[in-house]
Amino acid sequence: MRLLFAGTPEPAVPALRALLDSEHEVVGVLTRPDARSGRGRGVRRSPVGLIADEAGIPVLTPATLRDPEARAAIVDLAPDCCPVVAYGGMIPPDLLDVPAHGWINVHFSLLPAWRGAAPVQAALAAGDEVTGASTFRIEEGLDTGPVFGVLTERIRPDDTATALLARLAEHGAELLTRTVDGVAAGALQARPQSPDGVSHAAKVTVDGARVRFDRPAGAVDRHIRAMTDAPGAWVPFGAARLKLGPAVVDAEAEALAPGELRVSKRAVHVGTATAPLRLGTVQPPGKKPMPAADWARGARVESGAILGGDQ
Repeated sequence: MRLLFAGTPEPAVPALRALLDSEHEVVGVLTRPDARSGRGRGVRRSPVGLIADEAGIPVLTPATLRDPEARAAIVDLAPDCCPVVAYGGMIPPDLLDVPAHGWINVHFSLLPAWRGAAPVQAALAAGDEVTGASTFRIEEGLDTGPVFGVLTERIRPDDTATALLARLAEHGAELLTRTVDGVAAGALQARPQSPDGVSHAAKVTVDGARVRFDRPAGAVDRHIRAMTDAPGAWVPFGAARLKLGPAVVDAEAEALAPGELRVSKRAVHVGTATAPLRLGTVQPPGKKPMPAADWARGARVESGAILGGDQ
């Protein structure tokens, strides 16, 4: 089949590479416009766009797919199917029927669980033991289309959102390729999603990444890992915002009040609503992440200080 691949960030790259290695023809790539990033604020191509450039594939970067020129460019490519992985924009209804086999999306959850923008973060924060990826045909509803296939992935106790998403991206690329193969052969039919078990994963915001120590230790631990690496879990400390890396629940440690710090030569513990957490890395503004004990020593933080007070 002739494929127009739609995707933007690094987690979409394995799927594009897999399709380039398949028997299908990738006739174009649709990705978000080049954006300014990095300290120099230079304009950079998306990770997917860079792979397409290397492969010599036409790249479409419209600001919106509602632009008539964008629609005309897609129609001119005459795709039979449009695989989608983390494109970052909505597909207008008038484009859904352009490819005969539709737009097939990889969503990193076991649909209908965690429909929405941040399914990996939501699964981690909720304490799910298993997640996965689903391929489905895009329709007008948000992640509501009929499902072609699924795969499951165990969530590890130390998983961060970045680590879990990396595994799902690799496995999801295989699932997408098998799905496209099955659709091309006429051997695969999508099935409607169950009306039961629907949950929603809202977009993660910086404000939503704030750590609250008045919650149970397990919930705080999961929240920090769900926010790692982006946007990064943070907590106010004095006039600063500290970013926190993954921590460890220390059930054997002496109890502390929520947010209360206990500083020793080799460790920094913080209280929660239940057991204390032993902090991992801490990143003060403008500095690189460092072990919590090094931060406490350099900042002259003493036991009894409160982490996470009102800013």
